[in-house]
Amino acid sequence: MRTSEDRSETVRALKALASPIRLQVLTWLKDPKANFPAQVDGDFVEDGVCADFLRDKLDLAASTTSRHLSVLTDAGFLVATRKKGWTFYRRNESRIDGFVEDLRDGL
Repeated sequence: MRTSEDRSETVRALKALASPIRLQVLTWLKDPKANFPAQVDGDFVEDGVCADFLRDKLDLAASTTSRHLSVLTDAGFLVATRKKGWTFYRRNESRIDGFVEDLRDGL
């Protein structure tokens, strides 16, 4: 049986996914080599994509982009890695898979 805490986590995750912008970020990060230019620092697979590339592709203010990335990170869908003063984001595939499984089991 799912606890109240489990349901709260599911609600937070659903709210994170309720934004078309955040869904787009997750889609782009599924194949970063196809969606972003080569990076000097940071490996696409190990580190993720530089926040600046995400901001440029979204064509949003830095603060707005940061908020979207924070929501996805707080929900566990993204992993943030700091490297050489930059922040890189990659998908947390185990969390995404777990969420899909929990959602399937819970409904």
